[in-house]
Amino acid sequence: MAESMGAIASPHHLATEAGEAAYRAGGNAIDAALAAATALTVVYPHNTAVGGDLVALVRSPEGSLACVNATGTAPAARNPDALRERHGDRLPERGPSTITVPGAVRGWEEIRRHGAALDWADQFRAAIDYARAGVPVARSLRAALVQDRDCLAEDPGAMEVFAPGGELLPEGALLTQKRLAGSLEKIAANGPDELYGGSVGAALAAGLQARGCPLTTVDLKRYAAGVTPAISAPLGDFDIHTSPPNTQGFALLRTVRALTELGLDSLPPDVPAEVLGRLFLDGTHVRDTLLADPLFAQVDVENDGFAEIVAQLRARSGRAPGTVGRPSVPRGDTVGIAAVDSSGYAISIIQSVFDSFGAAILEPETGILLQNRGTSFSLDALSPNVIRPGKRPKHTLMPVMVTRGRRVRWVSSTMGGHGQPQIHAQVLIRLLEGKSPQDAVSAPRWVVGPRSPGERSDTVHYEADLAETTVAHLAADGFPLCEVPPRTEFLGHTNVVSVESDGTLTAGSDPRSDGSATVLAIPARGTE
Repeated sequence: MAESMGAIASPHHLATEAGEAAYRAGGNAIDAALAAATALTVVYPHNTAVGGDLVALVRSPEGSLACVNATGTAPAARNPDALRERHGDRLPERGPSTITVPGAVRGWEEIRRHGAALDWADQFRAAIDYARAGVPVARSLRAALVQDRDCLAEDPGAMEVFAPGGELLPEGALLTQKRLAGSLEKIAANGPDELYGGSVGAALAAGLQARGCPLTTVDLKRYAAGVTPAISAPLGDFDIHTSPPNTQGFALLRTVRALTELGLDSLPPDVPAEVLGRLFLDGTHVRDTLLADPLFAQVDVENDGFAEIVAQLRARSGRAPGTVGRPSVPRGDTVGIAAVDSSGYAISIIQSVFDSFGAAILEPETGILLQNRGTSFSLDALSPNVIRPGKRPKHTLMPVMVTRGRRVRWVSSTMGGHGQPQIHAQVLIRLLEGKSPQDAVSAPRWVVGPRSPGERSDTVHYEADLAETTVAHLAADGFPLCEVPPRTEFLGHTNVVSVESDGTLTAGSDPRSDGSATVLAIPARGTE
C-alpha cells in the first residue's frame, strides 16, 4: 500500500509547521490548511486576523469542488447618507467606518464540513501557543509596522500589542498576544458561536461601538458564510477554477478565455507581454466599475466588454489610455495557503484584513484586529457597489485550483490585493511552461496598476530582474513603467502545490514572504 502524503505551503514558516503538525496528528489537507490559517492570524497580524475575511476552494476526493465565501457584510445600522455627510464622496481608508462583520471564523466552520478529520479545537493548538508564548516578529511584519506606524499610533489597543514599551517591536523581538490567546481558547472550546453570539462577540461589539462602529451582537449572530459553485474556464487541456462575485476571480477567467479566443491557449508561455498587460488592465477596469455583491446588483462582469477587448487584441489596436485615479496596487494585506493530500483532498484558502493591519483598530478586550474591507464600498448611489446594510463589498480574495480531467494539477493561493488575478496568471504560465512550484512562485513578475497618487491606472511596476524583452514589449505598447527591486512584497507572495500524474506532490512558497513549503508522510490515525 502506497504511503499517504500531504503537502502544504504558506507565507510564514510557523504556520506551515502548524499544518505539518495537523498532518502528523492524522489530519488531511483541510485540517492542515485550517491549522495554518488560524496560526497566521497570530504570526502575520498585518495580513490576516480573526477580525478579517476568508474565501476558499475545497475539493473532495470524489471530485466535488465548492467555494466557501466568508466575506463580511456591512453592519445593519450602517447609514449611507450619514457616511456621505461625514466623509464626502469617498470612504476613508481606515477607521471605524470601514469595519465589516468578521467572516473568517464562520469560514473555518464551513470549510470543516467538507471533510475535516480532526476536531474543531485541534486546529487552534498552534495558534493559541503562538499567541500566549509569543513568536519572533517576522521581516514582513516589521516592515509593515514601520510603514504604518502613524495609523497604529492612533489606536491604544494596537500600540499595547505592537509597541508594548512605547517603541514598535523590532524584527526578531517576541510578539505576545495574551488577550487574543484567551479569545482563541474560548472559540476553540465553545465553537464558532463564541464569536457570533458568545462572550467574545459581545466584548468585541461593545469595544467597537465605543470606537464609533455600529457593529452589534445581532450583526454577528446573523452572519453566515456562503457556499457556491466555483466558476471555471478551460485553458488547453486544463480547467481553471476560482471564486465567483463578489470576488474578483472573474478577472483571471476573462484573461484565460481571451487567450483561448486568440488561439494562445496551447502556448501560454509565448503570450506577448503587451497582450497580457491589456487583459490585466481590462480585468481591473471591469472590477473597479462593475464588481459588486450579486445579491444586491446583477452585473455581468464575466462578459461585459469582453468581445470588444478580444477584437482589439486581434487587431493589436485601440488600447485605452490609463487614467489617474486612486492607487490600487497590492500591499501587505493577505495570506494564501495551498494544501493537497494523496487521498484527494485539496484546498486553497485566502484570508485578509485588506490594507496592512486592516482598519488599524485592535479591540483591546479581545485582542482581535479588525479588517477595513468596508473601504472597498462606494458612496456613489449609482454604483453597483454602493454601500448598503447587510451587503458584501467587492472583494479581492480569489483562491485558484487547476484540474486536468478529473485530477487536481495545481492548487494556488496568493497575496496581492487588486493584483491577484495578474499574479495568478503569471504563476500559471510558469507552471504550464514546466517550472516547479518553487521556481514558478520565485520568478520575476509585474503588475499593472498605480501604487502612488498621480500614477496612471496602466502603470506597470516590474521587478528589476524581469526579462528585458518583456519590459521592452510593455514599453512599446505605451505602458508607463516603474522598476522595483527583485522579490518585492507588494507584488504579492504566492504558494503552490503541484500534483504529478503519478500522484507525486511538490510545493513552493514565495521568497517574497517569510514562508515555507513541505511535503511529508501522513501517519494513519491512531498510530501516534
